[in-house]
Amino acid sequence: MANVLDLRRRIRSVKNTRQITKAMKMVSAAKLRRAQERALSARPYAKMITSVLESLTRRIDRFDPETGNLRHPLFAIREEKRVLVVVVSGDKGFAGGFNANILKMAFQFINGNPDKEIDVEAVGRKGRDQTRRHYPVAIYSEQTDENGNKIQVRERKVKVEVTGDHVGMLLKLETSRVYELAQSIISRFVHEEIDAAYIVYNEFKSVIQQRVVVEKLLPILKIGIPQITGAAEPTEEERERTAEAAASAGISLEAVDTAEADTEAKKFGTAKVDYIYDDPPNELFDGLLPQYIFSMLYHAMTESVAAEHAARMTAMDSATNNASDMIDSLTLHMNRVRQAAITKEIIEIVSGAAAL
Repeated sequence: MANVLDLRRRIRSVKNTRQITKAMKMVSAAKLRRAQERALSARPYAKMITSVLESLTRRIDRFDPETGNLRHPLFAIREEKRVLVVVVSGDKGFAGGFNANILKMAFQFINGNPDKEIDVEAVGRKGRDQTRRHYPVAIYSEQTDENGNKIQVRERKVKVEVTGDHVGMLLKLETSRVYELAQSIISRFVHEEIDAAYIVYNEFKSVIQQRVVVEKLLPILKIGIPQITGAAEPTEEERERTAEAAASAGISLEAVDTAEADTEAKKFGTAKVDYIYDDPPNELFDGLLPQYIFSMLYHAMTESVAAEHAARMTAMDSATNNASDMIDSLTLHMNRVRQAAITKEIIEIVSGAAAL
């Protein structure tokens, strides 16, 4: 049995741990507020570019009379033999089941398509580490083409391979890096290296309204309408824990009302008038579509960042509460041990006095 000195050391250690977890909770709460503001500030751009694209589709003659779809490479629907999956996870731990839930959804999607060749682009250190444990990294060799130029040629070994990782992208989310990733995905789709592109991320609307989703990026079926192919909702117990953590940190549980701003954004460029464009509508449409894909990627990553901070805040709040419970339990046990030692000493003194 531990003595009083050992128990005091244990209590001191747990108190130090509680201070750390409490500080991490408050830091995550502060970062969550900033992440929410960033996600909200990115929405008007996405809404407006969607409105402009919808307006342009009514002013260009690029529809296929047979299928009714737009004649553009990003609208090309092909049999999905080669698929790209972008897995958006975190770079740090101590976030509860945040990373595990995203990777579980990604692996379910990959395992549910055993007949397809799948390329994995991992965003975040946790996603990179786990996908590399399950799947090999794609191998490229340098060869020379007919014109004497050196090109990279891929040698596929298995059906599922990791083609790239983007560690640290979410720690400091920069539009340039997200745009490069969007351009890479678009280039691979246009050159028919892939037939479809999906993204797995944590959709965030508010602290208690979030879910892990699989969303199709390419091909575009209809502008402005998300193509959700899979989703996993949090349990009621997880929502209650998140609500308790948010309330203790002063975070609002309600989603920010953006209905008025969304309505104004939808009106942008959609009036039934004959707009005068500096460039031909066809060129504008071709130039804005990559920006639309970029906005989808950036929107997913900003929401994933906010969801990660919310998950870390909840996990650190649970750790703080557990540390407090452990301190109470250890203090009670220490008092009992000390009382037992005092009682034993009294009995020894009384027994010695009686023997005299």
